[in-house]
Amino acid sequence: MALHEVNRQSENDPIFGSKATRNVAPTTKLPQQEQAPNAIYQMIRDELYLDGNARQNLATFCQTWEEDEVHKLMDLSIDKNMIDKDEYPQSAEIEGRCVHMLADLWNAPDSVTTVGTSTTGSSEACMLGGLAALWRWREKRRALGQPTDKPNMVCGPVQVCWEKFARYWDIEMRETKMDDGHYFMTPEDMLELVDANTIMVVPTFGQTFTGLYETVKPLSDALDTYEHDTGNSIDIHVDGASGAMLAPFCAPNIELWDFRLERVKSISTSGHKFGLAPLGCGWVVWRSKEDLPEGLIFHVNYLGGDMPTFALNFSRPAGQIIAQYYNFLRLGFEGYQRIHNACYDVCEDLVKALNKFELFEFIFDGDRETGIPAISWRIKPGVELPFSLYDLADRLRTRGWLVPAYSLPTNGNEIVIQRILVKQGFTADLANLLVADFQRSIDFLNSHPTAQCTADDTQTFDHSGR
Repeated sequence: MALHEVNRQSENDPIFGSKATRNVAPTTKLPQQEQAPNAIYQMIRDELYLDGNARQNLATFCQTWEEDEVHKLMDLSIDKNMIDKDEYPQSAEIEGRCVHMLADLWNAPDSVTTVGTSTTGSSEACMLGGLAALWRWREKRRALGQPTDKPNMVCGPVQVCWEKFARYWDIEMRETKMDDGHYFMTPEDMLELVDANTIMVVPTFGQTFTGLYETVKPLSDALDTYEHDTGNSIDIHVDGASGAMLAPFCAPNIELWDFRLERVKSISTSGHKFGLAPLGCGWVVWRSKEDLPEGLIFHVNYLGGDMPTFALNFSRPAGQIIAQYYNFLRLGFEGYQRIHNACYDVCEDLVKALNKFELFEFIFDGDRETGIPAISWRIKPGVELPFSLYDLADRLRTRGWLVPAYSLPTNGNEIVIQRILVKQGFTADLANLLVADFQRSIDFLNSHPTAQCTADDTQTFDHSGR
């Protein structure tokens, strides 16, 4: 072959001169022919640029940064099915170790013998904790010859997973109302709603809307008095999606909220939130084996060996569980404490900086004793601006920042707030850049008015992310 001749084998084509990238990506029909992997990878990668930068997503509770070692462990585990414990016994062992470590962190009476399971996130974990409470209530009622057809649960303003749980299993959800200055469930709220048909009370330890903790001990104390007066014993499930992986490290003096309260029968959390694991990791732990009814556990042997399982799905990847274990070993108590306290420190800096605008009233200021590393605010009552918080959120998007604006639920739906979640990877330097963009955005909106807006403007916001 002469030197000037070119080998026209398709695998040698440059990516942006290939047939694949000369066509629009299929959207409704499977393509007829196979394509070069590098070209398809580039095409999909280019589309994903439109998602924006996850590190600038200050709305999500989920992790947006992982160490390189986590990526390597995920690659090693991408083809391991967590349900197949007979074929992957060490992955199953690692899952069990994580359960016992969490039980110890949450002060279970016997962390070595307690039971729990990994899940795909805290939504599934909440549903498993709720199902166990439903079964315990039914068993107790049936033993007394009492009806079981009208179960209810009592909670404060909750994330949508609890609405799903109530609807899917035909349970009445009695949700306390949020109002101006009244942002979470109190013992008085709870006692107005509980009765003999209440399967559980669910305090949210790190509320989605504001970031505040719902205090557990006062609720437990009130239920002790209620039981003494009525004879009805009601269990507590703590939805610790965020707070259960924060309070042990950063708020050791907080009022009791975990298994040290005998009425707390189960706790759920998101490993992929402040557990610092990659997305797709949740946990639920029961106070003792007796608190997880045996009837909810399935035993399968067609994958080899006897495998007990309690989950809403079946096959799922092992990588997130292994990455969680990596973080437990890598960071230990001290590492989690340092990372989370750094997040609270950034919250303090943001509050000081945003206060200088003299426009905002803080619903929650990121105090580590009363909530998660988040801040939430509204426009000061009576302040009139030519823009709303929705406009401010949209303007910040032009610089890549996702700082959501939304109205509060139920009686608080006339209150519009904004919220920032501070997570691992959001540094003081990035916070400084964000504040500068707040200034640019406010200056722009003041000079380009959209409409006369006050703190009473409302708009709906979907809180379904978990």
